[in-house]
Amino acid sequence: MSGDRHHRQVVVEVESVTVCDRCESGKGCGAGLLGKRAGTRCLDASVAENLDLGVGDLVSVALLPRNVLRAAAIVYGYPLSGAVSAAVAAHAAGLGDIAAALVALCGLVAGVLLARVQLRNAGCLRDFTPVVVERLSEVRN
Repeated sequence: MSGDRHHRQVVVEVESVTVCDRCESGKGCGAGLLGKRAGTRCLDASVAENLDLGVGDLVSVALLPRNVLRAAAIVYGYPLSGAVSAAVAAHAAGLGDIAAALVALCGLVAGVLLARVQLRNAGCLRDFTPVVVERLSEVRN
């Protein structure tokens, strides 16, 4: 655990588990696609101010729903908006199909680059950092 009293950071080990059969088959929300990489991975998380944690404690981690929606809008919305805007501009300019497709591809790439810049912003990263909100069980030594 690191940081000062008001901004503590921990490393949380997370197991990839797919919850429902529909998601697992790739017909649900997409968790099945992520769940195929079974195993554990580590991520940095902030700690709620009132929690006292020890190494090995089982914890609950949360991300505010508005931040999940905002992250999805950045990751998917910027590239999609770039592609659609570029395609509309190409159509308005009277470009042919191949040229319009290339312009739309350029808009998609521009949207991806803009999303990357936005996601590397320190304030944005802080909003998308998971927070340990509860200790579920304590490990006894």
